[in-house]
Amino acid sequence: MHDVVLRGGSVYDGEGGEPYAADVAIDGDRIAAVMPGIRDRGEREIDAAGLAIAPGFVNMLSWALPSLIADGRAQSDVRQGVTLEVFGEGSSMGPLTDEMRRDQIERQADIKYEMPWTTLREGLDHVIRLGVSVNVGSFVGATTIRVHEIGYDDRPASAAELERMRALVRSAMKDGAFGVGSALIYTPGTFASTDELVALCEAAGEHGGMYISHLRNEGDRLLEAVDELIEIARRAHVPAEIYHLKQAGRANWGKLPAVIERVEQARATGLAITADMYTYTAGATGLNASMPPWVQEGGFNAWLRRLRDPSARERVAREMRAPGTGWENLYLAAGGAEGVLLVSFKNERLKPLTAKTLAEVARSRGISPEETAIDLVIEDESRVGACYFVASEDNVRRQIPLPWMSFGSDEAAPAPEGVFLKSNPHPRAYGTFARLLGHYVRDENVAPLEDVIRRLTSAPSERLRLRGRGRIARGSFADVVAFDPRVIREHATYADPHHYATGMIHVFVNGEQVLRDGEHTGARPGRLLVPT
Repeated sequence: MHDVVLRGGSVYDGEGGEPYAADVAIDGDRIAAVMPGIRDRGEREIDAAGLAIAPGFVNMLSWALPSLIADGRAQSDVRQGVTLEVFGEGSSMGPLTDEMRRDQIERQADIKYEMPWTTLREGLDHVIRLGVSVNVGSFVGATTIRVHEIGYDDRPASAAELERMRALVRSAMKDGAFGVGSALIYTPGTFASTDELVALCEAAGEHGGMYISHLRNEGDRLLEAVDELIEIARRAHVPAEIYHLKQAGRANWGKLPAVIERVEQARATGLAITADMYTYTAGATGLNASMPPWVQEGGFNAWLRRLRDPSARERVAREMRAPGTGWENLYLAAGGAEGVLLVSFKNERLKPLTAKTLAEVARSRGISPEETAIDLVIEDESRVGACYFVASEDNVRRQIPLPWMSFGSDEAAPAPEGVFLKSNPHPRAYGTFARLLGHYVRDENVAPLEDVIRRLTSAPSERLRLRGRGRIARGSFADVVAFDPRVIREHATYADPHHYATGMIHVFVNGEQVLRDGEHTGARPGRLLVPT
């Protein structure tokens, strides 16, 4: 007698080969058998006829930590088949100083929570103790490491500071970090030199870690930024991945072939260079990405003080209207204020502006969009969440089939209820993986389903050095999904994002069912996953 037997499905084992008809048996937290016509019965028998059975999906870029603290069910992601959330784009849960902790608590928006941890491992363990439906893991953030030792100043690390930063990376690696993650368009991460990043990655490489980065520029200097990532990988002798690969701004859409050529040339020399992406043409970040780094140096409060100074305001507005010199101007990449959609505010009085463009708000206030952006940051005392329509639909289609491409939502894992309804996420929070499997694979036929599943499962699991994950095979951990490839689809939109995807029928995490017949069971069997 097995605990569970899924019968009659088409097995996509994560290896990239053709699907085959088989039953899948689960005992405890492991897959016990994969074969046609399993003779032993299951305590629970599941009819999987017409369904695709696959390993659970890896969300390579997740911002689900606050949402998991608020609601550990990870509803929007579980309902798309995600069984592992990977954190650490520049910032991570640790290491923290007391000052960093106070600052982060002060900056919290709709979701409020205590932070009774100091190290990255303590933070992740805290989340697991709260109870979550998905597995979690993290990179250590290069920005977090920098703030810990240097703060928010625009200056190089001293030799002593750099050695302490390397020691913090080594400690995080011993605690189970996947490597170093950077976000190089945001202050103070943008102040880190290539040499500094190489030094941190060398420390991670001592423990088998990798480097993963939001590139220093995704627009006018995209190719130079790709070259920097490859240089860091080569000098530090580590694998490296590009976060959410895109080409920001119409003038840069034609650079994708050159990016692909650079990555594939590096791979041909033996460097393990990969990328991930989300399946939308708009990115999402804050209005800070529309403003130059100098005005943000010193941290958030210093940024606010400068924005209140008339001469600084004038300079910021002027630089927002011009191509960034030494920084990436997402305001211009989006084509100006019409391409900037406001999605989240802290201030209750500003929340009615949610789902309006910056241009609409500027017109209603009778001032320029640049001045409006400045005023909104001041009034909200936050960076103000915004979607930037910067990328090309043709390039999204061109990227999806790349054999070294994985996928990530770059969002939280909310639910259409409670605290989550106070702000709008990017629709990718509810739709990244369902849109991939439904719109692009089934409807657009841009890549074969079996290879996309490989790049959602075994490929990122191998990259993260997660033994026993990412495959439907006897002895593997039972992170298993069953979905209907004929109907899976997303329903979230930019204007109305709080809608679950449909078509994911069953999800198991470590052998325990968290989604049954398309509904969440409430189970929270998620674990902290570390490299092995």
